[in-house]
Amino acid sequence: MKVLSLLGARRAAAAARPLTQAFARAKSERRAAFIPYITAGDPDLAATERLAIALAAAGADILELGVPFSDPIADGPVNQAAAARALASGTTLVGILALVARLQPRLGIPVVLFTYFNPIHAYGVARFAEHAAASGVDGVLCVDLPPEEAEGEYLDALRAHGLDAIFLLAPTSTRDRVRAVARLGSGFVYYVSRTGVTGEKRELPAALAGEVRALGKKLRLPLAVGFGISTRPQVAAVAKLADGVVVGSALVRLIDESGGSPGLDEIVYERAVDLAAGTRRG
Repeated sequence: MKVLSLLGARRAAAAARPLTQAFARAKSERRAAFIPYITAGDPDLAATERLAIALAAAGADILELGVPFSDPIADGPVNQAAAARALASGTTLVGILALVARLQPRLGIPVVLFTYFNPIHAYGVARFAEHAAASGVDGVLCVDLPPEEAEGEYLDALRAHGLDAIFLLAPTSTRDRVRAVARLGSGFVYYVSRTGVTGEKRELPAALAGEVRALGKKLRLPLAVGFGISTRPQVAAVAKLADGVVVGSALVRLIDESGGSPGLDEIVYERAVDLAAGTRRG
């Protein structure tokens, strides 16, 4: 009976997590969750604060904030340039966590940090988890840390502070990797729609529908699809297959092209409204 009570408590805790609630709310409204990505500190943290609020107002269900890193191997040219601009503006992990703390009372949606392991390691894994949770971060996607290597200090620290550990899967992922992600991940699973780096593409991969359906049968977590999704028709196509749709490079490019325009927030808001509309089903 004690074991059953413990399992029940764990299920209740999982159900109460902000990321779980965000996907459940989107599903109840017959749509996929809209997950925009922007690089924190591009062009600076003050602009990121305004953009985050604009994205939430535009219909974002979850905000993905990129932590700039000097060697972003998984990112294409658009996001690499954004990281360089953010670093040039003096953006640090300390500053990003302070930004999240300022945002959370007004944002009303979960925040996920999209990061490489190096900034976490430099900060201190346990210290990072403690400070991230205290600031209001809900989950962490460490793009270059596979689940097998995350066991131990990293996962223990995130779990100790109630943070979801989000992992990537790709078309090339092995059965063992899928099992590891299903066993160790929480919050949701991020499926990379194609091999290679981030960036906008004209067409979605022909095999995507079959891959997403097959994965959905193996996972207990919501499945969000990203990489290469940049238009409303692409969002609509993915929304029919997956629980969530991630749009990153299209928004990051828009921020770059708009430069320091005083109307940047409104420009990004309008684009996000259009993209979010594509998540509706039926």
